[in-house]
Amino acid sequence: MKFYITTPIYYVNDIPHIGHSYTTIAADIMARWKRLNNFDVFFLTGTDEHGAKISEAAKVKGKSPKNLCDEMSAKFRETWELLNISNDDFIRTAERRHFIAVENIVQTLFDKGLIFKKKYKGMYCVGCERFYAKKDLDEKGRCPFHKTKPILQSEENYFFKLSSFQDGLLERITDINHKEHIDVRPEERRNEIIGKLKLGLEDVSFSRSAIEWGIPLPFDKSQTAYVWVDALINYITAIGYPNDETKFKKYWPADIHLMAKDILWFHSVIWPAVLMGAELPLPKTVYSHGFFTLNGDKMSKSIGNVISPQELVGAYGVDAARYLAVTLMPFGPDGDISWQGLTLKYNTDLANNLGNLISRTLKMAEKNFNLKIPQVVPDLELAKNVAGILKEGFARNMDGLQLHKAAEVLQSAITLVNRQIEADAPWKLAKTDINKLAARVYSYLQALAVIAMHLLAFMPTLTEKIWQIIGAAGNISDIAKKYFADGVIPENGFSISNADLQIPGILFPRIS
Repeated sequence: MKFYITTPIYYVNDIPHIGHSYTTIAADIMARWKRLNNFDVFFLTGTDEHGAKISEAAKVKGKSPKNLCDEMSAKFRETWELLNISNDDFIRTAERRHFIAVENIVQTLFDKGLIFKKKYKGMYCVGCERFYAKKDLDEKGRCPFHKTKPILQSEENYFFKLSSFQDGLLERITDINHKEHIDVRPEERRNEIIGKLKLGLEDVSFSRSAIEWGIPLPFDKSQTAYVWVDALINYITAIGYPNDETKFKKYWPADIHLMAKDILWFHSVIWPAVLMGAELPLPKTVYSHGFFTLNGDKMSKSIGNVISPQELVGAYGVDAARYLAVTLMPFGPDGDISWQGLTLKYNTDLANNLGNLISRTLKMAEKNFNLKIPQVVPDLELAKNVAGILKEGFARNMDGLQLHKAAEVLQSAITLVNRQIEADAPWKLAKTDINKLAARVYSYLQALAVIAMHLLAFMPTLTEKIWQIIGAAGNISDIAKKYFADGVIPENGFSISNADLQIPGILFPRIS
């Protein structure tokens, strides 16, 4: 089974911030989860590098557009490396392979009579690099996302016959039984898209004149492909279109396009229409998430309240930053974050719950069994109870991109083990029944192994360390793949009796 997941390609007019990281970490967790479930995963991210804004930004900085793009694209790569993102490809729209794909799609649509030339006058938002109809502006006549008034602009360019796809798009989005059904999520966003579709579609500008930094139209070199056209096509460029037919057929259509809500319209309406026009399969799921506020205020560089990935990692470490970024609030609606909220969740979930469980288990083993896994008849009841809790909701929430709920299920399993330790009172057993204590410590280690396998997609590096600390045998990824395939805990658990354990140190130092 294949699984193709994409982030949007990020515009290089700014450095990566927590919003970019949120989308990319979520996509990475999904990609890792699917790999653990034995899917053939292709995970794509990258940078969007064309358009007027890039040219203007380059001029201000005294650089060529290419040099600016090289510099900014590298910052995204560095950030994803910092966050341990496991993407299979990093696409740049300035690459030659992408020029070929864009030219091919644009020429195909032109040959089918879906692109035509006309003079157009309309309200143009520089921030969005798109024209807006009056009905799409807010009550003050402003761009709904940038809250600035678009400028009246007139030019002759090429248009795409989007209006001719209205009925086909409505059918594919509303009919879950359609063979090309597009699952637009979350539900409230789908309802918004359906509502706008029912109001009617207008043909959209497909090219720009007098824009030097872009991809020229193959049939009219005086015009460049509109940046949104160029950007959307990246999803098929990276999997071989049009030259590697085997790879393209292997991974297309995309299983999930992931993005923030401001570009949902492009991905759920315009992109599928372009694909329909080119007679290519449509993406299966288009999933958008909301915007962040920080302490109730919109994030803005001008007021200095933007959180960078580097700051997040500096405060909590890489793996904890990954976990916190996607579990602090639901994936889908708008949400507010704060350093206070992040720290509270870090202390609650990681320092107090998971960290405490690991620490107290290993201290028992150190004090009573010389840091060896006790040689006992395996007691797997606790591990099976943990597995039962996780089976009820973890996979369902992971597959549904409800990562915060999956984390809640995981924390419930961790809490179960901590409560069992309290009920067992091992400090008393150490004095009265060392054999029973040995069996209980063994059971805690097996429960921790089950928890670790479920935590792996969220915190890959620390989880591998935990696997080693608790003396579990084999490579955790390989063991997890087998476990998720058959759901069976091995007869003797995941450990080897008398194997060495390790002092964990403080995996999650409490933050005051």
